[in-house]
Amino acid sequence: MTTLFIGGGNMATALIGGLIARGRPAAGIRVVEPLAAQRAKLSARFPGTGVHEATTSGAADGARLVVLAVKPQQMREAAVALAPHLARSAPVVLTIAAGIRSTDLSRWLGGYARVVRAMPNTPALVGKGISGVYAMPRVTAAERALANEVLAAAGEVIELSDEALLDAVTGVSGSGPAYVFYFLEALEQAARELGFDAADSRRLAYATFEGAVALALQSDAPPATLRAQVTSKGGTTERAIASLDADHVRAKIIAAVKTAAARATELGDAMSRDG
Repeated sequence: MTTLFIGGGNMATALIGGLIARGRPAAGIRVVEPLAAQRAKLSARFPGTGVHEATTSGAADGARLVVLAVKPQQMREAAVALAPHLARSAPVVLTIAAGIRSTDLSRWLGGYARVVRAMPNTPALVGKGISGVYAMPRVTAAERALANEVLAAAGEVIELSDEALLDAVTGVSGSGPAYVFYFLEALEQAARELGFDAADSRRLAYATFEGAVALALQSDAPPATLRAQVTSKGGTTERAIASLDADHVRAKIIAAVKTAAARATELGDAMSRDG
């Protein structure tokens, strides 16, 4: 099976690397990348892949899956270049560009309706991502499986029956790594202010977060139960949680996630009007 990536940046590189690590032959992967320096990097990192400068028949013909991995502002141009080549291979088209709705992409592709839209997040770069995925009605179960296989090469996949939920995915997990980094910044700074040097402050913050997530993943209990288990009455943790509750931190985190989701909807509306 041949998979064509249009755009050879970080996310495409992560997905290609994951596919090859899972046994996909490099000869079955093609990439369209206009930048010569990036084409050279892709050829060196993934020997045997077909690397092309533009979306020509040589790049597109025979592809069963096309992954559009360009920036949102480049999507319309990429779609218009791809559209003339779709009839020969009839591939499923997977977009991982934020904010581009499937109906808009379908329109730019000349009405082509075998479109899958996904919202991955940056931990995909290290194989620890998670993607929300929506498929248009014309996409078959087998075609959904092809798209999911690519995304699963870089992490988990959640299938959605309502495309509007992708804005919520953006708010929760798309923007989510930034929330984690924000918390790590604060924990690291607190350690420094309590007397640790920069290196040990980072070790304490990172190891604490990694360990807590690992513990949560190994348990069937919800986070609230796990928190209660380490919150002794009258102890240090209880005092810290009381401080967070007094400042309504939980409510503010929830509000921030909802704000990000609302902004994703706004951006999608703007992209639709522009096209």
